[in-house]
Amino acid sequence: MSLVFLQLFNGVSLSSILLLIALGLAITFGLMNIINMAHGEFIMIGAYMAYTVQQLFQQFLPPSVFGYYFILSLAVAFLVAAAIGWLLETTLIRYLYGRPLDSLLATWGVSLVLQQAARSIFGAPNVAVQAPAWLEGGLAVTAELTLPYKRLFIIALVIVCLASIYLYLYRTRGGRNMRAVMQNRSMASCVGISSRRVDAFGFALGSGLAGIAGCALTLLGPIGPTIGTYYIVDAFMVVVLGGIGKLIGTVAGALGIGVFNTLFEYATSATLGKVIVFTLIIAFLQWKPAGLVTVKSRALD
Repeated sequence: MSLVFLQLFNGVSLSSILLLIALGLAITFGLMNIINMAHGEFIMIGAYMAYTVQQLFQQFLPPSVFGYYFILSLAVAFLVAAAIGWLLETTLIRYLYGRPLDSLLATWGVSLVLQQAARSIFGAPNVAVQAPAWLEGGLAVTAELTLPYKRLFIIALVIVCLASIYLYLYRTRGGRNMRAVMQNRSMASCVGISSRRVDAFGFALGSGLAGIAGCALTLLGPIGPTIGTYYIVDAFMVVVLGGIGKLIGTVAGALGIGVFNTLFEYATSATLGKVIVFTLIIAFLQWKPAGLVTVKSRALD
């Protein structure tokens, strides 16, 4: 029973990481229909911001305050990734709306540029981020079952981010404007909503969430310039499986992929388990091409 519970916890932990990565992608993909191949590099930016803040704390501040660096790095990762995302949208992405192939190629080129910039600044080898002392160890549930504090923290962080996004989308005027643009861009513009401003803010918000995801990934292992490429395919699968433009669909897609991936890997192997998950997703999308949850609309098209 302890082993089964541990596997389920690992599945939920993986789901939370995928959800944190896919939240930003769901906003940009669902809002602007842009296939952002550089989304993984915003994860990389957030990871390196955590490493930078750690180095600054170690060099310029006393050891007694080192434990607080990770909380600050979450805010820094969000702000830096959001600022770079806003700059990318205003200088490049805004000219590629309605041109999916051009946007795919352009963002792929941006991802290569960002990776090379990270190699030039931080070096090609992977670097390690030291977790604060309060995240070391684990919660002993039974004599045979211990839940690591790092993964519990990531799950709590995802819950906070998810609740914040929900409150913004469904309880603020800016969130209502964003949902209106997602559902019908032309009609939203007709009633006075500035779709240009919504696009820029949405892309910045999605990039900032990716930065937070990258900062959280530093708790699980070393980071490098290509850290985002390991998660971008799974993030796209979460968004497509969950359904475009629905927050609950993204949550359901992340939970399904994370839990089933962990269970299949435990029963078979890592490679075969991922193949089985891919096969099930393809079969499901043949049945429901729009994903788990779809946006209700009166549009005839």
